[in-house]
Amino acid sequence: MAKQHPKILVAGGGTGGHLFPALTIADEIKKLRPEAEFLFVGTKGKIEARVVPQRGYPFRTIWISGFHRRLTIDNLLFPLKVIVSLVQSLLVIQRFKPDVVIGTGGYVCGPILLVASWLRIPTVVHESNSYPGATTRLLAQRTTRLFIAFEATKRWLRRLDNVELVGTPTRDSLGSISRDEGRKFFALAPEKKTVLVFGGSLGAASINSAVMESLDDLLAAGIQIIWQTGQTEYQKVSQAVGSKSVGWIGPFIDQMEYAFAAADVVVCRAGATTLAELTRIGKPAILVPYPHAAADHQTHNARSLTDAGAALMIPDKDVSEKLQSVVLDLIYDESRLDQMSKASLKLGRPGAGRDIAEKILALVR
Repeated sequence: MAKQHPKILVAGGGTGGHLFPALTIADEIKKLRPEAEFLFVGTKGKIEARVVPQRGYPFRTIWISGFHRRLTIDNLLFPLKVIVSLVQSLLVIQRFKPDVVIGTGGYVCGPILLVASWLRIPTVVHESNSYPGATTRLLAQRTTRLFIAFEATKRWLRRLDNVELVGTPTRDSLGSISRDEGRKFFALAPEKKTVLVFGGSLGAASINSAVMESLDDLLAAGIQIIWQTGQTEYQKVSQAVGSKSVGWIGPFIDQMEYAFAAADVVVCRAGATTLAELTRIGKPAILVPYPHAAADHQTHNARSLTDAGAALMIPDKDVSEKLQSVVLDLIYDESRLDQMSKASLKLGRPGAGRDIAEKILALVR
């Protein structure tokens, strides 16, 4: 018999790529078990401290940070932070008494999942990147279930029998908007080819610069742009664009489902959540992996799509030189766009969120 009020502890944050899958998993669990109780754990001053309470979930913080490759004050404090965070994690778990503990990557998961495993509480790790992060690799043998998003991830975890390919959970709103609705939302010309450009919530300076350098030629080719610049780059980009009729420019897009629907081609980074969204809706993409990601995991992510014919990839160092020609060669090639879209859809896992939620609830004792 299922427990009447399952208690779920979720640890994930530091970046949106770690946080938003955690929120989607929680949302899916609530659909199946509305009476479930949740507690999110993260760090102070990061994205989770702002977003989790906005989404209506209780939130607690622990004192932990990542380990940097260079000598910093944070590194000198790291051993102390580990000890303090373990004690804090123990207190949180003793007070909340979770039935299952979920981690979605990032350093904040480490102490919580480790303590939960010591206490023999079922633990679940969801690794959304093609190359598993340090926390996932360290805890892989201790976790009850390890869910992955890419087939290629198995090569680094091949000796474990708790690994299962499930995909990355994405929002149900994706794919629910028509192209006409998307273009109307951004006040775009309905007949023009449209490129969506974004570099994550913070933007990407190299992509923005490449688009600015190519802008006149892209506009002359009859292309309009939905351009999420990121907050720090918005003023610079908008001043450079001036009065040119580009399409839409803003620091952040709150309703990305409309942007994806409006676009013929997407130019973006290769974060795992972004790729899960692209493949859910089958959107052709030009990927520019962030070159400083840990273990270059965005390049590993991107290759999973390019090897399948679902995307093209431009190294960050080459984006200014190559972006214009790649966009112009692709965007009017209807046959190639169709082939890329079909290949992308084959990689998509639109039911990942519900699948993960069901598997987690099965662990509740």
